[in-house]
Amino acid sequence: MREILPALSRWYADGAPFGLATVVGVSGSAPRDPGAALAVGPGDVVVGSVSGGCVEGAVFELAREVVARGEARLETFGYSDDDAFAVGLTCGGEITVLVRPVTRERDPGFGAVARSVAEGRPVTVATVTGGPAPRGAALAVWPDAVAGSLGTPGLDVAVTADARGELALGATGVRRYGPRGERREDSVVVFLHSFAPPPRMLVFGAIDYAAAVARLGAFLGYRVTVCDARAVFATPERFPAGVEVVVDWPHRYLRGTDTDERTVICVLTHEPKFDVPLLEEALRRPAAYVGAMGSRRTHDDRTARLVEAGLTPAALARLRSPVGLDLGARTPEEVAVSVAAEIIALRWGGTGTPLTATGGTIHHLERGGGPGAG
Repeated sequence: MREILPALSRWYADGAPFGLATVVGVSGSAPRDPGAALAVGPGDVVVGSVSGGCVEGAVFELAREVVARGEARLETFGYSDDDAFAVGLTCGGEITVLVRPVTRERDPGFGAVARSVAEGRPVTVATVTGGPAPRGAALAVWPDAVAGSLGTPGLDVAVTADARGELALGATGVRRYGPRGERREDSVVVFLHSFAPPPRMLVFGAIDYAAAVARLGAFLGYRVTVCDARAVFATPERFPAGVEVVVDWPHRYLRGTDTDERTVICVLTHEPKFDVPLLEEALRRPAAYVGAMGSRRTHDDRTARLVEAGLTPAALARLRSPVGLDLGARTPEEVAVSVAAEIIALRWGGTGTPLTATGGTIHHLERGGGPGAG
């Protein structure tokens, strides 16, 4: 939902009701993950997607209906081969979508949620999807505040505790409770949608390849920083808008920067005096991906230097070098696609093999390490 929040914020600020459809459950080869959203606003304007096109028309009509009636709906869409024109998923999976009306009166905390997401502050939105509690009721939970209610104080307390736990992990999913928050009961179904701050992509080396990687990183939802010790190259004008540019020695900058299990580190400096101390630091800290540009000869030389620096085989095994998948890339933009493809494959457990040469499910179970939910 993160990408459609600017439009939702405008509608909300104008006091215009809108229908918000959110994927709250998936199974099989579903096209979108939980948290994917579509909204229908004033003048039947549509933003977002819940299925990549399969059931958007039906969801559009549902969204208009819930706004008119003021009542939330829960619908499940699966595969249908009985009628070529039936509403269903062509991919063979199944999605469950909660469609609810959003107004200032019903959702007094929505504006604060939208601002938090835009500013990169963590927040979880808990929404009732089934059971005796009011369907569509929402509770926004921050690390130090809450807004809204799910119907009973006990349920609010239990969900708040769980939402903060999920928020720390950046996780999104379903929890079940009793009507007053009893944890041994499962009559009330609550969807917890966590908006963790975007993960970081750290690109070292202010070269033309770095500009292309930075563009794709921002497109994939990362907060991108480019760092180079050479001030003549590390200028904001050479990189996309919104990308942070830092002039510093790469290893020194990384040493003073927080990373976590979602952070992506791309070393494109292609110079041993920068690469070796930087990779020594990168491979000793948490990160989802550490990739380094260079030929196989460069890789062998770097590896020998890192061994001399005391890195273990386990640490060296984390290094993706030469960086990227074998796509036959030549231009900076093509190389950036190769790097992005490797990052995505590592996150989801993909192989990089053409799908025509594989069998079974297309979508892999989440392994973590990528952009935050929403």
